[in-house]
Formats: sequence, structure tokens, C-alpha cells
Amino acid sequence: MNNIIIAIQDGGVWMAPIILSFVFALAIAAERLFAILGAKSNGEEVFKLADGAIKSGSSSNIGQLGQLAQKGQVLPAVLHAGVKAMNRSIKEIETAMEEETLNKFPNLLKRMPFLGMLANIATLSGLLGTIVGLIEAFDAVANAAPDQKQIMLAKGISKAMYTTAGGLVVAIPTLIMNSILSAQITKIMDEVDHRASKFLNTVRANRRENAGEAAK
Repeated sequence: MNNIIIAIQDGGVWMAPIILSFVFALAIAAERLFAILGAKSNGEEVFKLADGAIKSGSSSNIGQLGQLAQKGQVLPAVLHAGVKAMNRSIKEIETAMEEETLNKFPNLLKRMPFLGMLANIATLSGLLGTIVGLIEAFDAVANAAPDQKQIMLAKGISKAMYTTAGGLVVAIPTLIMNSILSAQITKIMDEVDHRASKFLNTVRANRRENAGEAAK
């Protein structure tokens, strides 16, 4: 802990944007993590509800899908939109699900670009602090009094090294958090695309089956 305090003190004013970047990055990552966890659902269980609604028109299944959608889960919301449009054409069902998908996905991606930006701010602030520290170190060598040269040189080099280290210490975890969260969002999107396609295929198969029975 003492080493961290010393690093912040020796890093000078350039440590401020680095620390602020870290605080904002943690806040955004935590908020996005809760949002992503809330948007996730059990794909198999949700599709079983939708499948039951297609084949039997079960109002209970439709109601359960609606409840899950109200909780913020993406897949139930998309399939619920498809179930509600089941009496329409296949194209209209597909359009209804696409509209719901376009409505939900931006909420998952909200504030995600800021993580990459904050990682860059931390890195560039560290680099700027490094340059300033080296300028101070060279200035000490050139202009400081002989008895002060060593102290000022050490201070300049300390500032340069601590700001570089601080920027990287913040940027690396921020980029890792960004990658993990982005992967989770992609996973949800892929799941929705897969289940929506399967839903449409099930609706088509069910209609062909009903048409065949009616022809008999």
C-alpha cells in the first residue's frame, strides 16, 4: 500500500487522469456486467416455452416468456415478439423478432466503447507523464545546481517510470475487462440469432403439418 502511495505522489499530476480512468472503467465494467447477467437466459428452457406456444398455443408458456422478457432477458423478449405475431405471415414474424432484437441489442452495447477509450487515456496519460518526467530529468542535468542535480534527476526519472507503469497497470485490466464483456455480449447475440432461426423453422414445420392434416 505504501508503494502505491509513493508511486502516486512521485508520479505527480499525471497520475490523476490515470486514476480517474481506472475508477470510471471499474464503474462501467461493473454496471455492464450486471446488465449482461440480467440479459442472459437458459436458451434450452426458453425455447421449450416458445415451442410449446407454437404447437399448442399455450397461454401459460406465452405468459412465462412475457415475464422473462419483462426482467430484461433478451432471448425471451425476442421469442415473445415472435409468438405474439404467430398468426401473421412468416415474413411478419421475422420482422417482429428483428425489431425486438434491434431494440434490445443497443442496451447491451451501451457504454462499452468507453472502456477502450479509458484504456487509451490511461496509456497516453502515462506516456505524457513519462515525457514530462524525462524533460525534467534532462533539465536538471543541464541547469540544476550541482548539489541538487542528483535529487532532481531522480525525481524526473521517478515521475517518468511511475506514470508509465501506472498507465499500463490501468490499461491492461481495462482492455481485459472490455474483451471479456464483449465476448459475453457476442455470445448472447449468437444465441438469439440461433434460437430465432430455429423458432422460424419450427413455425414453418408446424404450419406444414397443420396444412397436411387439414388436407386429409
